[in-house]
Amino acid sequence: MNNFSPVYGPVRSWRYGNSLGIDPIGMVSSCSFNCVYCQLGAIEHLSLQRQVFIPTGAILTAIEARIKEPLDVITVSGSGEPTLALNLGEIIAGVKDITAIPLVVLTNGTLLGVPAVRQDLALADEVSVKLDGITTQRLKQINRPISIWEGEHLWENLQNFRQEYHGKLTIQTMILAPWSEAEEQLYIDRVKALQPQHIYLNHPRRPKPKGRLIAGRENLTTIEHGSWFQPIGRDYLGRFAQAIRQEAHLTVSYVIQQE
Repeated sequence: MNNFSPVYGPVRSWRYGNSLGIDPIGMVSSCSFNCVYCQLGAIEHLSLQRQVFIPTGAILTAIEARIKEPLDVITVSGSGEPTLALNLGEIIAGVKDITAIPLVVLTNGTLLGVPAVRQDLALADEVSVKLDGITTQRLKQINRPISIWEGEHLWENLQNFRQEYHGKLTIQTMILAPWSEAEEQLYIDRVKALQPQHIYLNHPRRPKPKGRLIAGRENLTTIEHGSWFQPIGRDYLGRFAQAIRQEAHLTVSYVIQQE
């Protein structure tokens, strides 16, 4: 894989602080979503099939070489959907044998209906699930899933996972444009029922590459060939966050768009 490393960063994260990234997917981006805002560019391999992309030993060796750096968290994400990695559970268990630094898995939730995936994720200190599409239409517009996923199906799997998982569950929601009042209320009702420990509202703050960009795993804000999304209104995320706090009594963080 040439100079590819399955461990990258540390990346400065507005959510987690100093984060060392684990990429269990590799040089060819692989995901069950092809999100319109993905900082990696267009996904090269759309799949729902789990496989071993990078041997567990190679990842753990790379972690051991970097573990003495000042870190707040280790994040499993990288070049696509990490639950596609068949050795995800081995990776998590191996990292936790090496260090007590909290480990977070970032997932789009499409494989939460698979028992083996839920077993793997049970080992993580935190699982952060993407919830951009509160309706099927929004899901198709923003996340562009590989198959015809219904929003209700993903939601049912997330609810079932919530009942089983004993770690910290957080929700990440990327908002590209203001939602309708009906969408906002549906989101509030659902997260109130889900009761995650934290909700992160965000908007695209990185350029969308026109081609595959491995450097998109990190804090890349300038690229030669890419495009920016229209900034969302300065007050929108704050107002929506406050509505969630008031109605659902949940902890919500968001970032302000610098216009």
